[in-house]
Amino acid sequence: MMGQATTRRAAIVATVVCALALSVAVPLRTYLSQRDEVATQERRQAELRAQVQELEARKAQLSDPAQILAEARKRLRYVMPGETPYMVQLPGDAGAQPGQQPVAPPGPQQPWFQQLWDSIKER
Repeated sequence: MMGQATTRRAAIVATVVCALALSVAVPLRTYLSQRDEVATQERRQAELRAQVQELEARKAQLSDPAQILAEARKRLRYVMPGETPYMVQLPGDAGAQPGQQPVAPPGPQQPWFQQLWDSIKER
């Protein structure tokens, strides 16, 4: 009889241990997955903060009228009234003869506004 009582107690203890393990496993798994997600979101937040700082620095740069003028000259090739624009022809541009109009380069080498204008002219 004593062997059966020990077996029953061992079975009850094993059942209780399994129930405890199962009851702890689900919340533990949830906790670990949430902790990983929090770490991922914190990294994402740090990246976004760095991006915001870069954009704020760029905004501060563009609040200066001299910087806007420099950007317009560089990116849009604007020229102030009274200035004479010059286009430098490099040795690799030997295809154009002096007296001919320069041919606009095809594809992505043209500025976006030139591509837009060419697409409108073609219609």
